[in-house]
Amino acid sequence: MLSIKTANKKNRTFDAIVIGSGMSGGWAAKEFTQKGLKTLVIERGREVKHNIDYPTTHMFPWEFEHLGQISEKIKKENPIASKSYIFKEDAMHFVVKDKEHPYVQAKPFDWIRGYQTGGRSLLWARQTQRWSDYDFEGPARDGFAVDWPIRYKDLAPWYSYVERFVGIAGDRDGIAALPDGEFLPSMGMNCIEEYFKKNVTRHYKNSRHVISGRCAHITENRDVFIKQGRSKCQFRNLCQRGCPFGGYFCSNSSTLPTAMKTGNLTLINDSVAHSILYDDQKEKATGVVVIDAKTKEHTEYYASVIFVNAGSLNSNLILLNSKSKRFPNGLGNDNGLLGKYVAFHNYRGRITAEYNGHLDKHTTGRRPTSAYIPRFRNVFKQETDFLRGYAAGFGAKRKIIQKTDGIGQELKNGLLNPEYGNWYVGSHMMGETIPKEKSRVSLDPDKVDEWGIPQLKINLEYDDNDDKMLKDFFEQFTEMYKKAGFKKIQTYDTKQAPGLDIHEMGGVRMGKDPKTSLLNKWNQFHNCKNVYVTDGACMTSTSTQNPSLTYMALTARACDHAIKNFKKDN
Repeated sequence: MLSIKTANKKNRTFDAIVIGSGMSGGWAAKEFTQKGLKTLVIERGREVKHNIDYPTTHMFPWEFEHLGQISEKIKKENPIASKSYIFKEDAMHFVVKDKEHPYVQAKPFDWIRGYQTGGRSLLWARQTQRWSDYDFEGPARDGFAVDWPIRYKDLAPWYSYVERFVGIAGDRDGIAALPDGEFLPSMGMNCIEEYFKKNVTRHYKNSRHVISGRCAHITENRDVFIKQGRSKCQFRNLCQRGCPFGGYFCSNSSTLPTAMKTGNLTLINDSVAHSILYDDQKEKATGVVVIDAKTKEHTEYYASVIFVNAGSLNSNLILLNSKSKRFPNGLGNDNGLLGKYVAFHNYRGRITAEYNGHLDKHTTGRRPTSAYIPRFRNVFKQETDFLRGYAAGFGAKRKIIQKTDGIGQELKNGLLNPEYGNWYVGSHMMGETIPKEKSRVSLDPDKVDEWGIPQLKINLEYDDNDDKMLKDFFEQFTEMYKKAGFKKIQTYDTKQAPGLDIHEMGGVRMGKDPKTSLLNKWNQFHNCKNVYVTDGACMTSTSTQNPSLTYMALTARACDHAIKNFKKDN
């Protein structure tokens, strides 16, 4: 039996509650507070203030005890977290350690999380691409999952709305499968990336494209950014430490401070969302049960509208744990689909090569993006033995050779006067995986975490479609590399478990029919209209694009709908 704090209910009653302060939660906070709603944001992790709680942001490599790497002791203590590229000495304090929030792996899954103000928005790779109708229409056309209840035209104005506030660097490339957006000047490509682009265009007659990676970095000062207290990207490429300039977008530097300025935001940290309260008589959700992460005290908070933005899998966990007489199997779960049809992105494929041309040039600086190759397989018609397709990154840099012979002045000269070798090029795939009913998360019947909440049991794996897609990626990129004259081509299957992509999606999917989906076109529960889910949990399919921009656009759109309903009801 929970011991609930019930005194001072008025002080714990708000217009809106947002669970989670990350990418989508920060946007919900901004939208609600700017429209005058008293809003509570519940964050399970510690407080991290912009430009105050970034302890490593100005450190030089030699100031780290292990020159930026993690010790063997820490690696052994964190076999899951240490697999992530983020988990290094400069940013591991923003990543959940393995023992801090255990979960059950029915199949291998590396769950990378960030529990603090801003969540993983501090740590994301900042790549931002819009979806097109080829993505939204994919399930209906290809016969998997269920049809999306929206199309590109429904989200296009909200993409623009978000992009203008966030700041997206990119080019207008005119690609049907990758709509253009509201762009700041792009970061451009280096000479080898431009060479590869021209080569691909020539050999594939504009059916394949190499473009500058669209990224959430400010490359031009504008009033909208100055009002947020943000300035241009400094090309440090130390983003995972937290950016003191606000050069890249995160909740901490952008949406949350904007919401705080309104005077309508209350943000509580170290507050673990246990479940959503449902009133059988009122037939709606009334609030959220929260556990103090340190004292374990339970408190109820109340609101007219609730947004669930805890991160895809944690949102599933909270909703599955939100049981009532009306919903004994989890909030809104009449059809038994809650936690099912979860998917992710397939990042297993890598391909590298060398190129000995353009030896009169080299790169300088630290550009925080790369070139990008949008999906080109099965876009306009089905042409392979697998469904859907993949996008890929592409980057090039010169090998730097430093001589380490000798001692004293000879060694110093060797280190300070490096020589350049051939160009090194590499690509990684980002493949769309197919949501399946057996791909699911559920509550473990026996194991609980330290707050008494059932641990999440994760059951996800690759399938034959993923293997065929990986094989095609290797074949197609080997062909493109050869046509470009690249040598020493090598392919790698990393065989990494799902999860390291950090793009888990689904479990609370959108759809048209309450029998086959949980959310409607406004991200509302079909049968609990004052609860919305707008993080990755709401996704019906995954496409190949990095998903965060779509989460933000869906959130802004859903908030607009919720605010209009709220004011109408009042």
